[in-house]
Parts: sequence; structure tokens; C-alpha cells
Amino acid sequence: MVIKKHFWICFSILILISIFSFTIMNSSKEKTTLHYLVRQPKTKITNPPLLLLLHGVGGNEQNLFSFANDLPDNFLVVSARGPLSLGPASFAWFQVNFTSGHPQINEQQAEAARVTILDFIESLKNDLDFDDKQVYLMGFSQGGIMSYSVALTEPEKIKGIAVMSSRLLPEVKPLIADEKRLEKLKVFVSHGRQDAVLHYPFATDAVSYLQTKGINPEFHQYDEGHTINKQMFDDVNLWLKTNSAH
Repeated sequence: MVIKKHFWICFSILILISIFSFTIMNSSKEKTTLHYLVRQPKTKITNPPLLLLLHGVGGNEQNLFSFANDLPDNFLVVSARGPLSLGPASFAWFQVNFTSGHPQINEQQAEAARVTILDFIESLKNDLDFDDKQVYLMGFSQGGIMSYSVALTEPEKIKGIAVMSSRLLPEVKPLIADEKRLEKLKVFVSHGRQDAVLHYPFATDAVSYLQTKGINPEFHQYDEGHTINKQMFDDVNLWLKTNSAH
């Protein structure tokens, strides 16, 4: 697979915009419907697995969809827009404040977003054909947070999650399913050791917690910041291909 150099330059710019948005988030509570983009499977398959892409703060449905064409051919790929509008082409799943040096979230919005994503997946069945036993979430930053929150609380509805440069909310832990319900959930975690937005210990803490719940994530670490580079993409792509194979 060849990924053009200019794509990674453009994607890095989008990541920088997302990072900047952590510090300029306004108090707008305007909500939108969950707009989304679709890439149909490249191979003819009945009831393909679904891969739902979830962007970070300040991003939109275009961000991760930028490399949808290079994701595994067998997936139906859907990229969703967060429900909170922060400005032109800038959205989030919930508000977060970093002024204290530690992320402080709007817990009600985070819970509403968790429920919204579950409802969204259910509603997609009316528009698209996919195997509801093969639903995967792939999220960057806040999109990764939502991937954790959705899958760990409703593991019967999610086959696997790929969480990149993210963290597990302590606020969601009381809702997390027991070990028996979680035993089939597949988890991929990647994080940069130089991440200045969501620091590297967020990843190691999440992995350690998942292990106490009987989950052994595939964990990849990189000498990178808050971003997705080609190696990260290649690693998650291989994980998706391996775990979605019938």
C-alpha cells in the first residue's frame, strides 16, 4: 500500500487544528444531527463488517475519512460528525477544558454522546447493509475516548475498537461491563510517547485497567506527539485486516 506524502502533510495540518481547538473551545451548545460519510466495501460481500470513524475535538467527519480509501477493502466505512458545533467545520463529542493542566470534561455531554453513538449505529441499519455482529470503532483523541466509552459499556454491540492518542474516562468506569461480557472485545491502542495533549501515561493507565478486566490490548507505542503517522496507520490497518478476517 502506498500512501502519498502530501496526504500525511495535510493530515498533520488537520491534527494541529484539532490540538489548537483544545485551547479555544467555546461554550456553544448548538447541536447538529450526526452527519456522516460512507465508503462502500471495495469487495462484493454480503453484510460487510462496519468500521465507524470518530474524529477528535475541533475536527469533523472529513478528518479520518481522508484515508478511508486505504482502509481494508472488506469494510463498510462510515465517518461520523460529532454533535457539538464549535465553529465553522469544527465539532466535538463533548466539551473539555485543559486550563487546570488536566482535562476536565462536561460529563453530561460525554454520556449523551455515548448514547448518541449507540443510537446512530442502530439507525444506520435503516440506510446501510452491514453485519451488526461485526461493528468496529476507530477513534482519534476524543474519538478514541468515545470508542472506549461505547464498547466497554455495550460490548455485545461492538466487535473491536482501535483507539489512537486517547484516554479512558474515569467517569465512565462505573458503567463498564463485567469481565464475562467483555471477554470477546478486541482492542487496539496506539499512542505517542511525546504526546503533549493527552500524555502517554493516559495510554498505559488505560491498558493496565483493561488488563484487570481480562482484556489484553494490542498496544503500540511511538516516539511521536499527538498525531497519526504512516506507521501508526499501517499498524492499525493490519490489526483491522487480521481481526475482521472470516
